[in-house]
Amino acid sequence: MEEVHVVVAHAERATLRVGEVFLKVDADQTRLDVEVAAMALAPVPTPRVLWRKPPVLAIAALSGTALGRLGEPSTASPAAWAAAGAALRTLHDAPLPPWPARGRGLDALVADLDAECERLVGDGVLAADLVTRNRRVAEAALRPWTPSFTHGDLQLTHVFADGDKITGIIDWSEAGPGDALYDLATLTLGHEEHLGDVVAGYGTAIDLDVIRAWWSVRSLLVVRWLVEHGFDPFAPGCEVDVLRSRM
Repeated sequence: MEEVHVVVAHAERATLRVGEVFLKVDADQTRLDVEVAAMALAPVPTPRVLWRKPPVLAIAALSGTALGRLGEPSTASPAAWAAAGAALRTLHDAPLPPWPARGRGLDALVADLDAECERLVGDGVLAADLVTRNRRVAEAALRPWTPSFTHGDLQLTHVFADGDKITGIIDWSEAGPGDALYDLATLTLGHEEHLGDVVAGYGTAIDLDVIRAWWSVRSLLVVRWLVEHGFDPFAPGCEVDVLRSRM
């Protein structure tokens, strides 16, 4: 009998692996719609959709393993990280998907970030100097950008490699027009040692200050959410350490 492995689970959605099948449960129909449409359009390897019966989407498991996990050293080769960068360049150069950008616009992002920084300090979650420093670093990301076809939540656990080859990218529910550098930053969050490999594979000049700024933005915005949903952003190598590395 196949075991059920919980990949991720919280109040909004859950992903399970049963043998060679991933089952994604999401009560938000729009996210599932975006996921299926994005996988069909993305010019990079994606899982095969087996069936869909809302609120469940079943996809075939990918060969190989994820590039790594936040808070743990990656065992993937530098060439695999570079291949991930090359895959992202292919995605970002593709025509924009025919739906609006997901998530916040720039003005809303700035407002949400400022409010979250105030709550982090006011609730005693993080020290004021840590939040203030990272809010200054974050400013480099808070500028207009030319939209690209982005994955939107490109955590390294969503990118699978077999040796030096990328075999697929999963979890496309946040895909849409967005800042290409946000994808690069999400992929390398907590793994700054592989940023050079990813940029080399991407093959074009990258403003590294913007990448680092997105690390601060993402970490500041998710720390409280992670704590409230049973995750530990204070674990070694995770979001709070990312913020501390900017000090």
